[in-house]
Amino acid sequence: MRHGVVLVRPHFASNLGSVARAAKNFGVLDVRLIEPAVAADEESLRLASGADDLLATFTRHDKLTGAVADFDTVVATSSLRGRDEQRFLELSELPGFLGELGPGARVAFVFGPERSGLTEEERSHASACLRLPTVPSFPTMNISHAVALVLAVASFGNEPSEGLRTHGEEEWAPAADVEAAIEHWDRALDAIGFYDTGHRGRSLRDWRGLVAARPLNRRDTAILRGVANRILVSLRRAGSKGDAT
Repeated sequence: MRHGVVLVRPHFASNLGSVARAAKNFGVLDVRLIEPAVAADEESLRLASGADDLLATFTRHDKLTGAVADFDTVVATSSLRGRDEQRFLELSELPGFLGELGPGARVAFVFGPERSGLTEEERSHASACLRLPTVPSFPTMNISHAVALVLAVASFGNEPSEGLRTHGEEEWAPAADVEAAIEHWDRALDAIGFYDTGHRGRSLRDWRGLVAARPLNRRDTAILRGVANRILVSLRRAGSKGDAT
């Protein structure tokens, strides 16, 4: 199982070095930053303490969707309890969740900015949201501490759990394919007037939560896109017939 760490708009250069060290401790050599992200400095190098080679390989991306496009599953992190339809995991449930995916899955763990955490929109692009078990009176964690905690627990999920579903011969669809299927359905839902209530953003987040809340294989996403395309084609044909009469 290949893990990656994604830091969304990190503010403090010191955290870059600390995250590099924590990631390297658990063999994670893929760290990605979402802009605007702070640049590494001398303090970053000092705190990396032996992981400066990993720090030098951090990649930068304009959008979260692009940064996670090649991962099979995206797990967002939060200290908040779930308030919507998205699948929320307790930290103790993470190994079982990863076990469902099988050893070949590529999983991205996404961490929000130090000052605010991930937005609802950013969390909606994840298959699940992992709640870190902090106390309500002091819920926020330093990013590097959160990364170390999550990767340590994730290391117990590298083997499929007995009785849980694995992907077998089917390859999991990368996040880019899942997002493309959701965008296809967005066009179909708009075409049939589903968004006439005026709550398109919220409705699309709910729809994304239903689709992305479970790992999908390539056949699943192909079926979803096929149905959405059939809706659009049927509407175009019906419009053409109406124009001819």
